[in-house]
Amino acid sequence: MSFRAAAFSRSCLAMGLVTALGGYAARAADPVPAPNAAAPAATAPLRLPGEGRNMPDSFADLAAKLLPAVVNVSTTEMVRPGEDDDDGDDGDNTPQVPNFPEGSPFEKFFHDFMNRQDSPNAPPRKMQALGSGFIIDPSGVIVTNNHVVRHADQITITLQDNTVLKARLLGHDDRTDLAVLKVDSPKPLPAVPFGDSDHARVGDWVLAIGNPFGLSGTVTAGIVSSRGRNIEQGPYDDFIQTDAPINKGNSGGPLFNLHGEVIGINTAIFSPSGGSIGIGFSIPSAEAQGIIEQLRRHGRVTRGWIGVRIQDVTQEIADGLGLTSPHGALIAGVEPKGPAAVAHLQTGDVIQSLNGKEIDGRALPRLVAELAGGSVAHLGIWRKGQQMNVAITIGALPEEKTDKADGANPPAKKPAQGSMAITGMGFTVGDLDDIARQKYNMAEGQKGVLVTGVTDDSPAAERGLRPGDVVTEVQQSAVNTPADLRRQLDTARSQHRKTVLFLVQNSDGLRWVPFPLPDGAGH
Repeated sequence: MSFRAAAFSRSCLAMGLVTALGGYAARAADPVPAPNAAAPAATAPLRLPGEGRNMPDSFADLAAKLLPAVVNVSTTEMVRPGEDDDDGDDGDNTPQVPNFPEGSPFEKFFHDFMNRQDSPNAPPRKMQALGSGFIIDPSGVIVTNNHVVRHADQITITLQDNTVLKARLLGHDDRTDLAVLKVDSPKPLPAVPFGDSDHARVGDWVLAIGNPFGLSGTVTAGIVSSRGRNIEQGPYDDFIQTDAPINKGNSGGPLFNLHGEVIGINTAIFSPSGGSIGIGFSIPSAEAQGIIEQLRRHGRVTRGWIGVRIQDVTQEIADGLGLTSPHGALIAGVEPKGPAAVAHLQTGDVIQSLNGKEIDGRALPRLVAELAGGSVAHLGIWRKGQQMNVAITIGALPEEKTDKADGANPPAKKPAQGSMAITGMGFTVGDLDDIARQKYNMAEGQKGVLVTGVTDDSPAAERGLRPGDVVTEVQQSAVNTPADLRRQLDTARSQHRKTVLFLVQNSDGLRWVPFPLPDGAGH
């Protein structure tokens, strides 16, 4: 994956910039005033609030207090031939064949060795991986990342004093990449408390402690670089970004504030080269604590669910809907018999608030997931120019289904009935007939207008339209024939709209696609 761990190049780059720019800065310090320019008004020097008071001379006392609660997590897994293993942060990868001269005995030896490793009759291989964790309860409860321990046959915890303890998995959560372990110790273990990550501000000092590359007890310092980052690792992304160096083996380790409280669990970094460039990501404690408590008590996580597919409201979408500002979550689909369907929510509704709190498309799944199943929530809805308040009973998020029913494609019954070009948008549409349903593996009852062609470098191509997509609605009105689509475009044009919205369905599901509306679209 593109988010991995390592650190060093950031400090070298900073030194190079200082050296390269030092001479220029000296020359630019005393600019020559322009002729007849007025003398600049005297200004007081800029002073930061509380200057110097929040900049510690050393982190040594804090590190000494926190280090005993941070542990090394080591896992062992038996991998059988043909299985891939990408778990953990510092696993033993299958060796690569060196570049020996072609035809040499060494080349043949390593070639034969690799073939034996991949042979179906080869014995299982033992894979080891390293990560980090931290103790949250003196009884031996430990938090780490799910990807560090998933599929592990054996989990071992090493404390700072080199005490080695066997651990068992209490529970794990794939969606947030969290796991909770338990060790049995004859004496209480040092533990660290959680802090409130919602109070962490961009620019605050933080400490990361972990075991990069197996180097136990490594402390690095930095600041909170940003909040609410979405790195597309899951549906509930809300990461803290930090420049405190995080490396391979740091995953699952804590991110501390200067009060010694855990405000994040280090989980990923962005690294084009495999080395740290000072862009690391931590799961905020405000999100993690509820998950961890459920894993401790029940071994699994239940989440709230309302049964809608959504997307963010962009400026183009807002223009198409007639909204004054681009905020909210646009419903692209409603699950049959789900809580949203029972509450009569509709495709094209914009959810603008949840229990009085304004939301956007990215925040809605996370906020709904935190609600208890069976509780009643109140949604602020914008529907076709009207504000509405809808009460909805929160359901429980269904388990993911991996098996798909294999159904036979319906037989073709009639040929296509021609096509129509959408002038200025760069695509053509035609009737959705039985041949098209069979060709594109659609359900027998699929309705809409078939996209039959897309012009390269056109607005349609830029927006990801492809032949085989189906336009089911235009401006929140159903279309079943090219003539229906043309009438909706003409109506939008008569209303002097600059943007028109298409509800498009493909193998990935439904999504709203905004198009600028040219004059004379369609024919």
